[in-house]
Amino acid sequence: MGERAGHGTPESEAVQLSLLHGFAQPAAPVGKAQTAPALPIARVLLDSPLPHLDRPFDYLVPAELDGDARPGVRVKVRFGGQELPGFLTARLESSETTARLVYLGKVVSPVPVLSPEILSLAEAVAARYAGSVHDVLRVAVPPRVARVEKEFAGRTVDGALKTDLPGSGPATSADTPGSESGAETGSVPETTSPFRLYPHGPRFLGHLAAGHSPRAVLASLRGYGPDAWPEEIAAAVEATVLSGRGAVVVVPDQKDLARVMAALQARVPEGTAVRLTGEDGPTPRYRSFLQLLYGDASVAVGTRSAAYAPVANLGLVCIWDDADGLHAEQRAPYQHARDVLLLRAEAAGAGMLVASHARSTEAQRLVESGWAAALGAERALVRKSTPRVVSTADSFSMERDPLAARARIPHAAWKAAQDGLKRGPVLVQVARTGFSPALSCQDCREPARCRQCQGPLAQAGRNALPACRWCARPEPRWHCPSCGSFRLRASTAGAGRTAEELGRAFPSVPVISSAGDHIRTDVPDAPALVVATPGAEPVAPSGYAAGLLLDGTAMLSRQSLHAQEETLRRWLTAAALVRPAGDGGVVVVTADDSATVGHLLRWDPAGAAERELGLRRELGLPPAVRFAELTGSREGLEGFISRLEVPDTARIVGPAPVEDTASYRSEEQGNLNGAVRWRTLCFFPYADAAALTAAMRAAKAALSARRTGDPVYIRVDGQDIL
Repeated sequence: MGERAGHGTPESEAVQLSLLHGFAQPAAPVGKAQTAPALPIARVLLDSPLPHLDRPFDYLVPAELDGDARPGVRVKVRFGGQELPGFLTARLESSETTARLVYLGKVVSPVPVLSPEILSLAEAVAARYAGSVHDVLRVAVPPRVARVEKEFAGRTVDGALKTDLPGSGPATSADTPGSESGAETGSVPETTSPFRLYPHGPRFLGHLAAGHSPRAVLASLRGYGPDAWPEEIAAAVEATVLSGRGAVVVVPDQKDLARVMAALQARVPEGTAVRLTGEDGPTPRYRSFLQLLYGDASVAVGTRSAAYAPVANLGLVCIWDDADGLHAEQRAPYQHARDVLLLRAEAAGAGMLVASHARSTEAQRLVESGWAAALGAERALVRKSTPRVVSTADSFSMERDPLAARARIPHAAWKAAQDGLKRGPVLVQVARTGFSPALSCQDCREPARCRQCQGPLAQAGRNALPACRWCARPEPRWHCPSCGSFRLRASTAGAGRTAEELGRAFPSVPVISSAGDHIRTDVPDAPALVVATPGAEPVAPSGYAAGLLLDGTAMLSRQSLHAQEETLRRWLTAAALVRPAGDGGVVVVTADDSATVGHLLRWDPAGAAERELGLRRELGLPPAVRFAELTGSREGLEGFISRLEVPDTARIVGPAPVEDTASYRSEEQGNLNGAVRWRTLCFFPYADAAALTAAMRAAKAALSARRTGDPVYIRVDGQDIL
């Protein structure tokens, strides 16, 4: 190719078109503009979804834009006959290309929203997930709101933190952990810190307050009260702020975000912490982003996009409940917030806290590798702080209630609910939302499916017509294709049906539902039955008197590599909201007796994670190894894999046809024009990951540039794939 793509020549000279230009005449320079006298070259990263354009391009800086064309600003440039947005990433003295350069079109905003740290982080994330930097920056940098920028007019971004924070400033030699007068013993009050419950908790806070960067995986005990997990996160952030540094906290959803913000407001000065989430809308989100960028705030708390918050002098990154599926980005390159924070902590030399009631296998790998230390309470405190857990599938319960295996709510669960309602609210966790989320034939038990798209049928209410969950088409005259029956039955009961049945069983007790679009954040301490789906459990100020964990067998039997791990996480999260056994708290789990139930009975999340990770190592499955899913046509997959130099340590599985269901389609992949989709899985060790993902990116860019062959879509380490 004769000249570098994206560069043109002055109007007076001929231009040789490249393949990337197409057949449109490239843009001419901006009039007879004078070039900036110093650092006349601007390196621009285009905002383009094309993989082969995922690299910087050089442009000339006109003299009139010299002051505003700073690294990090949004710009618009001419490329391939059209105007494209992008980010100016650097100013250089000279360009490496021999092509004639065109001028920058304009500077959209003089605010340098893309810092070098975040750009490096985006490049690292794109490399890890075999994606493009553009797709990562789409999440990292919020859309511009011009009127918000006017509030910060005349100010410069210097990265300085607020200077009126108590204890701010560099740590002295007396602040080293282990010294008698250091931050470990004096800066963070141990009597009010929830970390006093853990043997090494005060030392962890002391390291943070002294300006160091410890890394820990915390198994939190309590979901409510003064020692709840939001207070633990707030205590770690407070210690970091005392050292004069900033922090980033990532939580799964808005309910958790509100709890963490409330805990932080009681521990750090007003204005230190800001919310950073897309749910707040473009204006509040961009205002919080600029407050962090200009140093008005030093703590960012938000959902997964907050992992890229422009916090200066970063001292701590924290993630709550890292196994929650909400932490995974739903758009390419499908990065996980935990991995983003890991990369950022490594690059910035910051501390990290991975906290949850359970422990994911990914977090267990960090502990076993020595990258992070485990923080947990001693067994005596665990027994004292957690509720009594009863299984309805053990031999003792089965002897007393032989029909417990067939009943959705066995006698032991009814008894626990009756006794608990005398002391306060009772939590009932169910697996699914809706009324009857799955229907089947009454006679042959064949699952009922839509005649148009073969999606599963569901019922929104007791008298509602069956309708497809995929296309919403009603089926008033459904009949079974296997036996011809016209009768339907509910295969599973959702939150709505459970609430209705419990309301009839306890007519004098209010029933509160928290599921779907109607999620409650808290409930009063008065007696009530609270029916909630996993992740939507409200918080009772004094804890629940009892908890019923229903549909356990259905959750454990899901066709997923993470079924047991995810089920235990849901159980522990709900059980942590119940009062301790000393206060009468009891949790009843209705599931077949299994190793997962045993870990819940012993309240042993660390042991469960260790066991699960050991099994994954034996089988060569994630997170013991990494993997990539390649999707496309069969011919496209074969051609793509032939371009890769797959190491001998990698394992290729497939290609195999994949059912084209609504749940599998993505924004990037679409429907592949109705063709049959094939999938290949590639498992590879961590040592070969960097080289293999780089080869995948290069092969995808080459195919995109040539526009030959069928497209192949790459997804790395997707938790919902296996």
